[in-house]
Amino acid sequence: MDSKVPAHPVHPARPGHSAPGAHAESSVHPAHSVHPGHSENPSSENPAAETPLSESPAPEQPASGGSAPGLPPRERLAPAHRIAADLDGYLGDPMDDGAGPFSYKAIVEAEERDELPPGAVDAVRAWGFPKYLVPSGLGGRLTTLEELFFVTRGISRRSVTVAVMYGSGLLAVNPVWLWGDAWQRRTVADGVLRGDLACFGVSEADHGSDVMASESEADIQGDELVLTGVKWPVGNATRGRFVTTYAKTGPRDFSLILVDKRELDPAAWSTLPPVRTVGLRGHDLSGVAFSGARLPAERVIGRRGSGLVQTLKTLQITRTAIAALSVGTMDAVVRIGMEYARQRTLYGSDIYRIPVIRDHLVKAHLDLLIAECVAIPVARCLTVAPGRLSLWSSIVKYFVPVLGEEVVASIGTVLAARGYLREGVAHGVFQKLQRDHAIASIFEGTTHVNLANVAGQLPFLIDPPAETGREDELLADLFGWTRTPPAWEPDGRLLQLTNEGRDEIGQRFEEISEEVLAAANAHAAPGVAAELKDLLSAIGTLRARIEEGIRANEGDTSSVAALTRAKRYCELHAMTSCMLTWLHNRQVFGGAFEDGQWLVLCLQRLLQRAQPDTVLSEDLLPPLEDAMFRGEGERRWFSLLSLCPFPPSRLLSPEDG
Repeated sequence: MDSKVPAHPVHPARPGHSAPGAHAESSVHPAHSVHPGHSENPSSENPAAETPLSESPAPEQPASGGSAPGLPPRERLAPAHRIAADLDGYLGDPMDDGAGPFSYKAIVEAEERDELPPGAVDAVRAWGFPKYLVPSGLGGRLTTLEELFFVTRGISRRSVTVAVMYGSGLLAVNPVWLWGDAWQRRTVADGVLRGDLACFGVSEADHGSDVMASESEADIQGDELVLTGVKWPVGNATRGRFVTTYAKTGPRDFSLILVDKRELDPAAWSTLPPVRTVGLRGHDLSGVAFSGARLPAERVIGRRGSGLVQTLKTLQITRTAIAALSVGTMDAVVRIGMEYARQRTLYGSDIYRIPVIRDHLVKAHLDLLIAECVAIPVARCLTVAPGRLSLWSSIVKYFVPVLGEEVVASIGTVLAARGYLREGVAHGVFQKLQRDHAIASIFEGTTHVNLANVAGQLPFLIDPPAETGREDELLADLFGWTRTPPAWEPDGRLLQLTNEGRDEIGQRFEEISEEVLAAANAHAAPGVAAELKDLLSAIGTLRARIEEGIRANEGDTSSVAALTRAKRYCELHAMTSCMLTWLHNRQVFGGAFEDGQWLVLCLQRLLQRAQPDTVLSEDLLPPLEDAMFRGEGERRWFSLLSLCPFPPSRLLSPEDG
């Protein structure tokens, strides 16, 4: 399989400052590739739907009992990596002008017309992306959120707009999977698998995130609901067939209602004009108005009056998935910055040799690796420990998009004037990526909303309850990239509104630190253990200071100071996540991954957020730069897997290759 992701790493000698792309693999235009994607029937609700590109069935996921040469099944990458590799190879290299609708050339040209690239929606449908919005028990391929995360990352490093179109649909259909009855689940599943879009009608123009002030009403009249109200802004509102609508069903009761436009009297509903936006041009963002729309009372999703709780729980899933938009964007802009820095010549050499340019690129690459360490375990959390998502999803939703914004800004500094142009470097796609990614911090609760969610739980986290004895196994399931998470069986009762005082990642810092130091002394590269000892001491001091602030201000969860403490807690979470990622994968991956220089650099980079005078250890940078140069030269995803020294057959089963 031709892939550009590091699930298939190859490791030539360091290319140094040779011309980028020397080892790049060829890309295949999706419309001309023989691909095992699933054919989808275009929906009449979506005017972008065209003839499917492929009629072949999508590849089945590998059985967990398979074997890889020289490697037992438990030491292979989880199926999410193979699935992402398949999509990435199918869509082609976005830097290649011949890569079809997902080339940067086609993407930028279409945006100039406020459109999606012709054939882009068809391409992802033909591959079978809609199936990853539907649980496997309902005929889809959504088995774990990790799989959807990786697929969304692959699309986002090309077009955040296309990813958002399906992300809006995911938000809308998840309440149906979690609480819907058999008819609701079957109807929505069949529609989504045919290519129908869905939207989530919660927001109202005058109320924003104040959902308790919602004015939309669904009056109960016998065996019918009569729905009146305006939802705005709503992604997919015009093209979407299904509208999961938040409306008042009693004086203080709010419910989620499954609205199928095909069931309504056309005179009882209408869509609002498109909303013009700075980014996401071509995305269907508008609104929907209901005026006495009648529908069966059975269209209430789950128990009537539980809409607020359902909405809060549903957001935990999509908050986590949104991090994939940021990781994909980071991958794209770091690649653009790397290529530009190694092609652009000033003062007699390429500009990568200018210290400040190198510093920006190295730090941006570290930020991307940190984002992987933070986001992937929480994506696994949906099926491993769904009761922890209330806290961890808010941490991810705050931290990863903010990291993405900083990376984009940093690469903008590298590109300088070229980053401002709508042409030139990568056809000017940087300015589009910059504008599109800005939505990541706004969707599913703004940065401040998610920090407030974290701040509200902090007083209950500093004195953890007694351990259950399952903590070590839980962390291994979350952070072990070669462990396949259990399949998702949607059940809204498993999601909680708080973590009930438990945070197995943050609360076990001391034990994890001891384990890291012991492993570093025995297995890491020379000098790593000493660096880690000093770093962990500094981090421990920072952690103690934060706990002291929480105890001294226990009743304060909304002030600026409380949000600042929440920021620091998120940074500590990221540090511990990097440590756990190293601990639970070092033996399998070996090489520069196990040597641990990257871990020291990531912890130093994170410590810079609280202590700006922290410096990166220069003598630990060469292995990281080797991986950066290979990733750029071979057009592969930037990932921690780039630090693995062995061929892909060691990580993937034969049917994956």
